[in-house]
Amino acid sequence: MNAVVIYRTKYGSTKTYAEWISEELDCPVFDYKNISVSDLLNYDTIIYGGGLYAEVINGVHLLTKSLSRLAGKKIVVYSTGITPLDCRDYYDKLVIEKNFKPDMLDQIKVFNFLGKMKLDELSLVHRTALKTLKKIMSGKTNPSEMEKLLIDLCDADGDFSDRAAIKELVDYVKNEG
Repeated sequence: MNAVVIYRTKYGSTKTYAEWISEELDCPVFDYKNISVSDLLNYDTIIYGGGLYAEVINGVHLLTKSLSRLAGKKIVVYSTGITPLDCRDYYDKLVIEKNFKPDMLDQIKVFNFLGKMKLDELSLVHRTALKTLKKIMSGKTNPSEMEKLLIDLCDADGDFSDRAAIKELVDYVKNEG
């Protein structure tokens, strides 16, 4: 297997997952800034990871804008975020819709992992966005379950990364056609 792992991280959990996947698959890992689409043509399997920001996978356009050049490659994308796994159905649908055109999913397999959010490490922009979101959601008279979840997630603080979560992705890369 000739695979590569690429990641784009802001706070570190996407990089952590990239390193774990790279170790399991015994393949190189690159920061998004240090690899081009031309470089990716040298690999049969391309694994890309990015953090979620307003349901957008950070940097995934590296692949989606060049999908025709990557035809015939096995492409795997993973995201990292803090939405609890048991609440992911609705959220994952939004992530898919915002990041991929429907026909892209014939060529791309998507996985989602829990990441980290350390409130004291967040940029001013992200801290402000969280405060604004919490204020808006808290001001609703009858918030939906998803809105209540968003309010709670604004106060999430910790590293929720889990190495065991990569098993399904690793198995897919090793065993699927």
